[in-house]
Amino acid sequence: MHVILGGKGVVMKDKISLLFVLFAAILWGTTGTAQTFAPGNTHPISFGAMRLAFGGTTLLLFLLIRRKLNLKGWTFKTVFMAALCMACYQPFFFSAVKMTGVAVGTVVAIGSSPILAGMLEWLFTKRMPQKSWWLATGVAIVGCLLLFTNDNAVQIKPIGILLALGAGLSFASYTLISKELLKTHEPDAVVAVVFTLSACLLSPLLFIFDLSWLLELNGVATSLYLGVFATAIAYLLFIKGLVKIPASTAVTLSLFEPLTAALLGAFIVGETLTLQSWLGVTLIFFAIFIISFVPQKKLNKVQVNVNVK
Repeated sequence: MHVILGGKGVVMKDKISLLFVLFAAILWGTTGTAQTFAPGNTHPISFGAMRLAFGGTTLLLFLLIRRKLNLKGWTFKTVFMAALCMACYQPFFFSAVKMTGVAVGTVVAIGSSPILAGMLEWLFTKRMPQKSWWLATGVAIVGCLLLFTNDNAVQIKPIGILLALGAGLSFASYTLISKELLKTHEPDAVVAVVFTLSACLLSPLLFIFDLSWLLELNGVATSLYLGVFATAIAYLLFIKGLVKIPASTAVTLSLFEPLTAALLGAFIVGETLTLQSWLGVTLIFFAIFIISFVPQKKLNKVQVNVNVK
């Protein structure tokens, strides 16, 4: 007989899962700042490909050291689709930003992903996100618009917009497919296998672009940082958080990424945030509060499930 107590214990686990995803988003948000320390001749697409190469290798080594690598029981189609989504995200996002600018590219790519995740989750699981999710997502997207949009940065280019939407769809799809893989495999194994295959899919790009920047110390250092911290550790945290919370919620929490990037740009890179930008920061914080808030009555509810085996 197994007695499983709900209530505070379950809520606490959910809160920890939310924190895992938030910490992952914070690490993702350091990517732009780290890229400013890379050599000037670094191409953004090769930078993204190298990020996955270092990240996938780190995750695979992590799994081998812990002796948890098991290639049995994997559905190749599902793993391949998750890896393909992550591989597509890199060139889609960096190309969109290059064509439309940081403002439009970031807002469309990252802002569209929660909405697309919610729609996909409803389409495939028939589960409509809660009202609090819609409110938090809407507030966060408005916050992103205020955070990044200014008259000098806006460039509306249809192809760039489509690429940004492709990036948003790629990340949303990756999250939903990973959620499915978590039903049968450990989080560490899921992220390691998916990212290793994703790195292999993007490896041909490394032969197209100039990689001489890797011979410089800051080139290797920034690549290692992005691969180990902003990719391997960040996605390990994200996938562990995804175990306990809906995919749509996890993607909405990832909107903490642009907020982190903006704050780092202001305090480290020396960029200036306007009053409008600070209002955007406040709205994103408010959205995180909405999606993380649990009514007190739910805290006091104890559910007892008895399973007899």
